[in-house]
Amino acid sequence: MESSVLERAQKWLDGPFDEAVKNEIRGWIENDPKALTDAFYTDLDFGTGGLRGVMGTGSNRVNRYTLGMATQGLANYLKKNSKNPLKVAISHDSRHNSRTFAEQTAAILAANDIDAYLFSDLRPTPLLSFAIRELGCDAGIMITASHNPSEYNGYKVYGADGGQLVPPHDKGVIAEVRRVSPSDIRSEGGRGKVIEIGPELERSYLDKLRAISLGDKGKKGFKVVYTSLHGTGITLLPQALEESGFDQVLIVESQARPDGAFPTVESPNPEEAGALAEAVRMAEEHSADLVIGTDPDADRVGLAVRDFSGKMRLLNGNESAAVLIDYVLSELRAAGRLENGFIASTVVTTRLLLSIAREYGVDCPEVLTGFKWIAELIGKNEGKRHFIAGGEESYGYLVGDFVRDKDAIGSAVFLAEAAARARAEGSSFYGRLVDLWLRHGMYFETGRSLTLKGQSGAAEIEAMMNRIRTSPPSEIGGSRVVEIRDYLSGRASRPGGGEAREIGLPSSNVIQLLTEDDSILTARPSGTEPKIKFYLGLRGELRSREDVESVRTALLERGRQILELFTRAEGA
Repeated sequence: MESSVLERAQKWLDGPFDEAVKNEIRGWIENDPKALTDAFYTDLDFGTGGLRGVMGTGSNRVNRYTLGMATQGLANYLKKNSKNPLKVAISHDSRHNSRTFAEQTAAILAANDIDAYLFSDLRPTPLLSFAIRELGCDAGIMITASHNPSEYNGYKVYGADGGQLVPPHDKGVIAEVRRVSPSDIRSEGGRGKVIEIGPELERSYLDKLRAISLGDKGKKGFKVVYTSLHGTGITLLPQALEESGFDQVLIVESQARPDGAFPTVESPNPEEAGALAEAVRMAEEHSADLVIGTDPDADRVGLAVRDFSGKMRLLNGNESAAVLIDYVLSELRAAGRLENGFIASTVVTTRLLLSIAREYGVDCPEVLTGFKWIAELIGKNEGKRHFIAGGEESYGYLVGDFVRDKDAIGSAVFLAEAAARARAEGSSFYGRLVDLWLRHGMYFETGRSLTLKGQSGAAEIEAMMNRIRTSPPSEIGGSRVVEIRDYLSGRASRPGGGEAREIGLPSSNVIQLLTEDDSILTARPSGTEPKIKFYLGLRGELRSREDVESVRTALLERGRQILELFTRAEGA
């Protein structure tokens, strides 16, 4: 057992912690050194996305002490950098302890003379983002671990713009949090108030969503099956769909009750087929055309639609984003409302969005992975040009700018609207996707995530990124690498040297390899999970609807071979 582990554990034994916590630590010291190491080998890092980790005792766990220090650090930063009076909005998801953590957070803020606006019950992440701007808050906090397994929880921090923190505020908050010790946490006294956020805020959100609707064609009688996967979406999405004009919204009742154990799914992640299996069965039973699933904090949305054979097919985030954004652009062009507008995506999102943007004559800047960068882009363009829509491969989309994070509530309404319109015009959501492939080529994205837990896993991820950075392969899948984009250094170069160019984005631990045949392979560590992620983008020519499956199969096999060879070469 490393001495640093025992030192951290001893600080907890000597500090202002509950006796039950101390007894658990003593038991680990005597009987379970592995559990002690996992809990104390490091401090749970407050990163640029906040905190996320397994709940439990220890400096490397999510608990009332680690979240308390995060809240105290945020309060210290706000008091140093903002004018009084200060206000912070707080929401939470359905996870175990989320309400307790949210109430504790509100109490600490109030003890620091900051008014805490707390939702009366669980509410989606996009509603928190909306509340920050609507209430004129200086910051926001969402207690959630998004789509992580049930043992996780987390703490996301938002700025006054309603987006997650970006430089310099993220680094400033991190620095303050790292200065805090448990004895510094204030939990009583102070002049701040805890104020309940009432239903009028939801009413305002729904009114704004309805105001940007692109039409009601085909909504009556169009059947939508929705599952909230035991999360917050159930509090708002059914109402949003109904107010938008959908009168056949079918709820998967077995998954409607908020429950942090997520008892009916292995993972509450709408990216995974198993999470939507019950909803798909219900869609088959009721002959519905669309399945919508949202993750626990309702910022991500997954879809299943009928293909040309009538079978329900799960779409990936790139496919849904492409149809959503094409639908919005086509409707705005018909209404003459595209002028001075732009869409946005990230460096790992399908390049099909770039091609769609060119078709409509709008800009599509790419930003780093994470929707906070799209939110920052919206803010930078405010008053100059208007944001139309944005999307990322990880099932996050946004239409309009009154929310500044990915919004599964609003985007689900527009996705359903696109599906209903397509059916009313004799096509389908899937048909619109295939039409995009016929116009632009079949863009195919695949990937692989490797979970490497604990201290050894973190070291292995770092070593893998270093190998790619210092000794990149000369070819991928038989195609020569022609450009290397290292977002950590901010420079793009050709193999073998030559003049490098500036990428023009903030520094991030991401590497992209571009090949001669227009493939793109991206590697990056996850910012929220113990994973390293590989993304691969390919493109094939599609000449007719009848060729969809054969072209898809060929691209799938090519992608499988590339990822297998590449990750094997990396020791993965």
